[in-house]
Amino acid sequence: MPTAPPPLLVLLPGMDGTGLMFAPFLHAANGFETQVVRYPPELTTYEDCKAFARKALPQGRPFLLLGESFSGPIAIALAAERPEGLLGLILCSSFARNPRPEWLWLRPLLRLLPPLQLPLPFLRRLLLGKGAAEDLVRLTTAMLPHFPTAAMKGRTLAVAAVDHTALLAQVQVPMLALRASQDRLVPKAATDWLQAHRAQLDIATVRGPHWILQTRPEACLKAIQTFVDLLPSQKPTTDKSR
Repeated sequence: MPTAPPPLLVLLPGMDGTGLMFAPFLHAANGFETQVVRYPPELTTYEDCKAFARKALPQGRPFLLLGESFSGPIAIALAAERPEGLLGLILCSSFARNPRPEWLWLRPLLRLLPPLQLPLPFLRRLLLGKGAAEDLVRLTTAMLPHFPTAAMKGRTLAVAAVDHTALLAQVQVPMLALRASQDRLVPKAATDWLQAHRAQLDIATVRGPHWILQTRPEACLKAIQTFVDLLPSQKPTTDKSR
């Protein structure tokens, strides 16, 4: 029998919300049909971003939902609603609750500070790691004008307050956590937390910095393809013909 084509891969972006940083991954994603959700900069709360992403979910076809970094809680919340056609949930360098609870005391101070533009060298080291390819640095530079400082501040505050741990039990599809081995933003403890509150969780560790979809797209795709190959079915979970 012919092999079924891979399901549509719906990508929810990191904190910038632009989806521009998916470019290296999309370029490498041969064999996958993809759809990128892009949050308007004025949407900074998890509830607003979730409502926006919900409207973008495909209708009448099987799909996978991938939430990168900031969007992990959004992907969890949407998967917990059990949308028709959803086959699997993928979290990439992400979390169910604030990944840095030890920094929670800074939240009141952050509220008082004006929006600040982080310097590119700092972002480069934090997100791309040492020795980042120049094309990725140029891509980051091109993205920043589309990511207002007010959006960065608002979404950082949202991350500080989020806790979707309770929703993990409501997710009825297989789940994969892609973890970056050299992540300076989201520590291993965030994946450990997911594993402690999700009985069945596949974990794939990819060598690289926080932005592994950008720096190691082929390795991430290999892990995703392995996950897809192990899915029980590529039919929507609500398919009554089975």
